[in-house]
Amino acid sequence: MEEIKGSCLVLYPSPGVGHLVSMVELGKLILSHHPDSFSKIIVLITTSPHLDTGATAPYMSTVSATTPSITFHHLPTILLPHHCKASADAISFELQSLNNPNVRQALETISSTQYNIKAFIIDFFCSAAFDVSSGLDMPTYYFFTSPASSLSAFLYLPTIHKKFSTSLKDLNDFVQFPGLPPIFSSDFPKPVHDRNSVEYKYCVETAVKMAKSDGIIINTFHRLEPRAIASISDGLCIPDAPTPPIYSIGPLISEKRMNSEGDECLEWLNSQPSKSVIFLCFGSLGVFEAEQLNEIAVGLEHSGHRFLWVVRNPPPKDDDDDNKSILAPRELDLGTVLPQGFLERTKGRGLVVKSWAPQVAVLSHDSVGGFVTHCGWNSILEGVCAGIPMIGWPLYAEQRMNRVFLVEELKVGLGLDESDGGSFVRGAEIERRVRELMDSDNGKRLRHRVAELRDAAKVAITEKNGSSRVALSKLITKWKA
Repeated sequence: MEEIKGSCLVLYPSPGVGHLVSMVELGKLILSHHPDSFSKIIVLITTSPHLDTGATAPYMSTVSATTPSITFHHLPTILLPHHCKASADAISFELQSLNNPNVRQALETISSTQYNIKAFIIDFFCSAAFDVSSGLDMPTYYFFTSPASSLSAFLYLPTIHKKFSTSLKDLNDFVQFPGLPPIFSSDFPKPVHDRNSVEYKYCVETAVKMAKSDGIIINTFHRLEPRAIASISDGLCIPDAPTPPIYSIGPLISEKRMNSEGDECLEWLNSQPSKSVIFLCFGSLGVFEAEQLNEIAVGLEHSGHRFLWVVRNPPPKDDDDDNKSILAPRELDLGTVLPQGFLERTKGRGLVVKSWAPQVAVLSHDSVGGFVTHCGWNSILEGVCAGIPMIGWPLYAEQRMNRVFLVEELKVGLGLDESDGGSFVRGAEIERRVRELMDSDNGKRLRHRVAELRDAAKVAITEKNGSSRVALSKLITKWKA
């Protein structure tokens, strides 16, 4: 008698622990609300020597120990072609294209010997695998970890490509997308700036593939981005073809582990008045030159406000030993990277911590009243869910676009005026915006608005009829059919 196979989902994240965490959190969400729907959730792991940062293995061990229904399948090692000089984004796309034979073999092995695969879920940089799963007639979904507003712009990119013959980097004008505020051409992510680049080609191809998928899962909730979600669902972003179903299942936030530095932050916050502290944190890749760190320090000191500031080492100078800086990161000496006497003059009302702080726990603390963020979408969601108004300071990726959404669409934050045609911000501007966020009537309006969205987020994910709970249930029902 033939053995009846159980059912599973296969998740395929881009390389890097950040992408892996997002995909695993999606798996945990599915298991928490629908624990008996699938026998396993299998995560495919890309293996390549240059990608190993040392953070992935410990994270997977923790997940395996705490959530045994999630398992990891390591794909065979792939190597980049010799003398590859493409950009980091182009390399990410190329790496996943090279992985396609391994992905096909894994999917065929799982489906023939282990489980019935109910859905194959991929993220942005893994779009090459869409061709594999489509060829196997396997339901394929995208997990889009940026806002619905970004998805609206991204799905509309092939239309923009036909509409303009000029690259965005040369347009020097605002561009209008369905359901979004006007976005200046230079605020788009760099991979789409040059229509002749490899990265641009990949992005347009990915947008076309997304439109052909069985559905797109988004880490957002309806009350947060109603215009963008409606524009996508109504077919305005893909005018020449059907739009796949959209499932807004967020906010999906990862609670990261605490350590001794986290304890120090929270103990210090315990001694501060309610809503009095401005928190500055710029993500794991958020580094500033020494000159910019100096300006931040000046702005904070002159603002007169209490602050908790996460500082990372400035990037190494050209004459530094690059290999040494990568293999053995320099010990951060706050006394040398901050203005002389700054730590002494601000002692008591300010705390500077090295490299890391427990962001979710800090934002949730009653003493925190404002958040200066690099505008990564996860950080914006964490700020919203904590009810904390923000100051947006984008540094890389799609963050400049996210700042537009933060200020113009979500209306829960302020922007910063940059100098020198780039991202450099003067101390006086930092002081001005901190004072506005913490002291002004406009700051109060932002605080009221973000508190409303915080409450809406709770309803979306915790109540039975919450929009995100309903969207997730529809998705699971479709997979189980």
